[in-house]
Amino acid sequence: MAARLSLPEVDLCCTICCDIFRDPVVLKCSHSFCGSCLRDYWAHRGLGRDCPLCRRELLADDDPVPSLTLKHLCEACVSDDGGGGGGPASLSSPTGEQLYTDPGEMCPHHGEPLKLFCLEDREPICVVCHTSRRHKQHDCCPAGEAVADVKAEIKICIGSLQERMVQFEKMKQNYEDTAEHIQEQAQFVERRLREDFQELYLFLEEMERTKMAALKKAEEAKSRAVRLLMDGVEASISSLADSIAALEEEMALGGIPLLHKCKHSNVGRTRTPPECAAMPAGTLINVAKHLASLKYSVWMKMYNIVRYTPVTLDPNTAAPWLRLSDDLTEVSDGDGRRKLPENPERFDRDAGVLGHQGFSSGTWSWDVEVGDNTAWVVGVAGESVRRKEKVSSVQTHGYVTVYFYRGMYFAGTSPLTRLNLMSSPRSVRVKLEYEKGRVSFTDAVTKTQVYTFKHTFTEKVYPYLWVGCQQCPLKIMPMEVMLKVKSNDGQ
Repeated sequence: MAARLSLPEVDLCCTICCDIFRDPVVLKCSHSFCGSCLRDYWAHRGLGRDCPLCRRELLADDDPVPSLTLKHLCEACVSDDGGGGGGPASLSSPTGEQLYTDPGEMCPHHGEPLKLFCLEDREPICVVCHTSRRHKQHDCCPAGEAVADVKAEIKICIGSLQERMVQFEKMKQNYEDTAEHIQEQAQFVERRLREDFQELYLFLEEMERTKMAALKKAEEAKSRAVRLLMDGVEASISSLADSIAALEEEMALGGIPLLHKCKHSNVGRTRTPPECAAMPAGTLINVAKHLASLKYSVWMKMYNIVRYTPVTLDPNTAAPWLRLSDDLTEVSDGDGRRKLPENPERFDRDAGVLGHQGFSSGTWSWDVEVGDNTAWVVGVAGESVRRKEKVSSVQTHGYVTVYFYRGMYFAGTSPLTRLNLMSSPRSVRVKLEYEKGRVSFTDAVTKTQVYTFKHTFTEKVYPYLWVGCQQCPLKIMPMEVMLKVKSNDGQ
């Protein structure tokens, strides 16, 4: 039939059946086909949906769209042909329900469009399903409303997942920063270990040189004294040899000449030979003096280079804007926030830092040099204090402290207690008596009492410092160490 059509009529033919369009539909690619021809084409292929002409794949929501303009043109063409031509003459005016419908939008049980959505079973149904036993008395809504609701839920879910994605990205970045920080920590500790051990090596080498020099000096002095003694003995031996030789000559004379000679002979003088001098005391090297408790004596001399601080600050707890000294005994306020891992031990809203060692029993004390610092807090903090939010340093939050701010001294009670001190302490001594539930603060120089807390401890506590001054750091003071040798009787 296509062979006897005019050119305009050819443009109105379906490329699948080669006849004038019946119920024409248009695809996304702008190609048009009969609705029934397109359904049959896709049913036979069974490999998804594509355009029969350009083979372009259709997406899930790329449904064929009825073309009313093309439909009207085809109807006009058939009317002008006088109803002849077989198939076109038999065309009738189709209704809207005869247009193409995706099989997925039809009820598999009743063949009706899926226009409802069962809220209880969470599935699309047709009008017949709604009256069936399976869905009877179930709450339903129009499929369009359900689609809108599902899309809204999906949008919310996508937003939630995107938020979690952002959180995981931040967590990943934090772990990457943590890995880098661990390497920096290892390099810092390695450098400090090498420096400290190098100082000890140099001290021991110097001590070794001193001990060796003393030994060499003693050896030379003792050897020189022995050589002098040996020289005296050798002189005596030489003198005796001369005397023996002279007497042997006289004895060889014999007879009267010997008698004449005896008047001037050495016999009288040699009858009492010189006595051998005994070895004087202290001739030998005093070995015991050089080796007596050598390691202990060296250890004692190490006091000049070895210092003991009762509290070592923990950099893993220090707020990001604090600055700690290399020996971890000083802390000051910095000029900006450093890029540090967000580990749970670290103070993040409060400019605090804890000591490395915690206490759950016993009596402990340490001195903190505050000097001219204009904003500081000194005391102890419980292990469970909140470190990611800013709270008042009072007992109700796990802190037992005194502090100095805007020229005034306070005790961290609830409410705060204003302290009227006679003089400003340069160094504050903190004394913790865990079992007694007591923390006392005194002026470490004048021994003047500052404040004493009575508090029952239920967890491990740590030394706590807070600083808000850049010019003058807070410093943990070293303690004097005294050694005592215990006698055998235990005294």
